[in-house]
Amino acid sequence: MATTQKPRRVGMYENVKNQFEKAAAVMGLDESVRKILSITNNEIVVHFPVKMDNGQVEVFTGYRVQHNNALGPYKGGLRYHPTVDIDAARALATWMTWKTSLAGLPYGGGKGGIQLDPKKYSQGELERITRRFTYALGDNIGPEHDIPAPDVNTNAQMMAWIADTYMSTKSPSERSKNQHVVTGKPVGSGGLEGRDRATGFGVVVTLESWAKLNGTSLEGKKYIVQGFGNVGYWAAHFMHKNGAILIGVQDATGTIYNPEGIDPEALLRYQSDNATITGYKGTQDYPSEDFFGIDCDVIIPAALGNQITEDNANTVKAKVVAEGANGPIDTEGEVILLANGVQMIPDILCNSGGVIGSYFEWLQNRNGEIWTMDDVIVKLRKKLEDAFNKVINTSVQYQTDWRTAAYIQALTRIEMAYKQRGIFP
Repeated sequence: MATTQKPRRVGMYENVKNQFEKAAAVMGLDESVRKILSITNNEIVVHFPVKMDNGQVEVFTGYRVQHNNALGPYKGGLRYHPTVDIDAARALATWMTWKTSLAGLPYGGGKGGIQLDPKKYSQGELERITRRFTYALGDNIGPEHDIPAPDVNTNAQMMAWIADTYMSTKSPSERSKNQHVVTGKPVGSGGLEGRDRATGFGVVVTLESWAKLNGTSLEGKKYIVQGFGNVGYWAAHFMHKNGAILIGVQDATGTIYNPEGIDPEALLRYQSDNATITGYKGTQDYPSEDFFGIDCDVIIPAALGNQITEDNANTVKAKVVAEGANGPIDTEGEVILLANGVQMIPDILCNSGGVIGSYFEWLQNRNGEIWTMDDVIVKLRKKLEDAFNKVINTSVQYQTDWRTAAYIQALTRIEMAYKQRGIFP
């Protein structure tokens, strides 16, 4: 008997290419520029051995994909996750090119990481893995060439290890010039005050702009967050300050729900003590597969890609989805949301606060300055609000959705760079 085959799930890189092709067609992107931007510049794969705590040697595979540097050095995070592969790195590097261009930064796009589950390794092992990965990448990264930052399962401490390792490979007189090889470092090691909250803050700034555009505010709006790591927590923190009500949270450990509201600060303390969000007082466990169908005003997916798909997009009741993660809505899911009148603040705009914060840190290190939290927040808000307004204006000009408008805005800037500069030789 013939069986009905389930349609093939679109991969993350295919998603990015679909979005790019749609925007290129709508704007009439120059054909030569289109060819250049449809491929990556460099794809680096390194295999390196690391001695484990038990004396055994394990071999790891690390990736760094450099998509385009027409506007400046490659910029983008490093993630430690079992799903890291060359396809994911290509997709994320390409997104970074659009994100940095849209934000008006002098950067291109890069991304990478190591295929591993960091929970399975001790702190000492993670340090040796990180340092060895840095050494294996060698001059494929550099403060004026390719500048990594934290991403999924990586943090400020790991960035400090990368900076220290990279600087140690330089002559003593050159070391201090290389501190900005990575951003997202601890404040005591050249990091920027406020970099930790920049992405989550940016998500909320774009939501404030969305509310203003719709003649409302975030006060009293009910919202749910997928992922309660750095981005999810800080987004909830700033939503709480705006008077919004958190009613549902999902992460790798489970899903919790309380229609009366969940205090994000108390939940963070509970999560820190218990390594889970489940069981938090006053909440009930909720079926994880029904999470995006929770009746709310705002959804903030702040975990991994391809979470809202054709399988669950029709259940979404929210008015807006703010993409704290990269690519949380796949192509089929997006078609359904648009048809249902759900607005989407696209990832290359919504979560760009992190890379803008990284740019500020890079400038601070490069110029030998120290910026205060107040400096950072004011400058960050201005860049995000400017980018949001440009996307809305482009959307009106081209009569298209916000994601396509964001791409058009980003691609226009890169197209201009190529046309003005020409191609060598």
